[in-house]
Amino acid sequence: MVVRRSRTVAAPVDEVWRIVRDPYHLPRWWPRTQRVEGVSNAGWTSVMVTDKGRSVRLDFRVAGSRSGERRRWTQEVEGSPFERLFSSVAYEVALSPGAAGTEVALEMEQKPRGWARFGGLMLRRAGRRQLDDALTRLAGLLEGEPT
Repeated sequence: MVVRRSRTVAAPVDEVWRIVRDPYHLPRWWPRTQRVEGVSNAGWTSVMVTDKGRSVRLDFRVAGSRSGERRRWTQEVEGSPFERLFSSVAYEVALSPGAAGTEVALEMEQKPRGWARFGGLMLRRAGRRQLDDALTRLAGLLEGEPT
């Protein structure tokens, strides 16, 4: 299942890239991210907060990056609490220059397993909400609006 969302951000590509390529900026724009730990060229750990206020650790690996254009990262689901729900989860951000700033496209690809395979509509809705929130927060960060 793939969910895609996009938005034009009133900032140049290099400014947007500076934020989206650096995992340490994730708490500023990625939904539910409290902090980021263990950042290396290969990946990082995000500490997220659930609706009930519980902290959850998610490990991510960089799956590809093209400076100023595209970055893809995958969640390490094997051995995590998410293993029973997904066989894989990947995210991608793609940037392209536009007349009014930068076109930012976000994509989330999830391969559900078990009973989660039957929750396609709910997974898509949650994915759209997550990506829309990320785009809104990113735009607010770069355009100087409160997030």
